[in-house]
Amino acid sequence: RYDPSVVPQSRPITELQEVPDQFALGQNYPNPFNPTTTVEFDLPVDAFVTLKVYNMLGQEVATLINHEAFYSGTEEVEFDANHLASGVYLYRIVAESMNDDEQATGEVFTQVKKMMLVK
Repeated sequence: RYDPSVVPQSRPITELQEVPDQFALGQNYPNPFNPTTTVEFDLPVDAFVTLKVYNMLGQEVATLINHEAFYSGTEEVEFDANHLASGVYLYRIVAESMNDDEQATGEVFTQVKKMMLVK
């Protein structure tokens, strides 16, 4: 039976996350930073991702992501540089596309950006 005292419940429409149309490595923010910063990257397809930080001599100082599977979309990772000295650092992403069976397809995206740690 109809009951005028009952108000229908409505659920908000959840936002659909748009899938990026190309691979991209974003600039870290904040930059310069102390002691933590966030790195964002876009994946148009599912991929195995490696994200590492290097000093200006090219020596690896941190591994943020080590060949981990990610779904397509935009991802963020936080970097804590408490143990590092002030200076300019490079961060590099390597993303290798994977198929539905989680096998690498051979398509590889690589990009490098600079960040500055100020203590």
